Amino acid sequence: MAKNLKTLKTNGNTNDPTAELAPAQAPHTAKPQPARPVSGARVPLQLVNPTAKKVCVAGSFNGWKPEAMALTHTGNGQWTGDLAVKPGRHEYLFVVDGQWIPDPKAKESVANPFGGRNSVLVVS
Repeated sequence: MAKNLKTLKTNGNTNDPTAELAPAQAPHTAKPQPARPVSGARVPLQLVNPTAKKVCVAGSFNGWKPEAMALTHTGNGQWTGDLAVKPGRHEYLFVVDGQWIPDPKAKESVANPFGGRNSVLVVS
């Protein structure tokens, strides 16, 4: 059963890249620091749904915020996108016109606390 965003956000896994901040330096020693590159992978995602008007992806990698990753309609009911994620194990769901659904092509899924299943993506 699909759940709304407020409920899913309570899982506490936000993977917020801004959570790690550089330590403060005294003004007389402060030097501009180059931004650290974010390592990770680009993972292609695809969903076939000919009746969908909007398809997004929400998961542990983006704080369960569907608006953070919209897929592109490429015709014939195909929705595609490249997901930039860090190595690790990530749970996610597609959000199709507001309804949360697992990825039918996912190789693995796990039970979620709401009686449904989350798709699992493992990036090495």
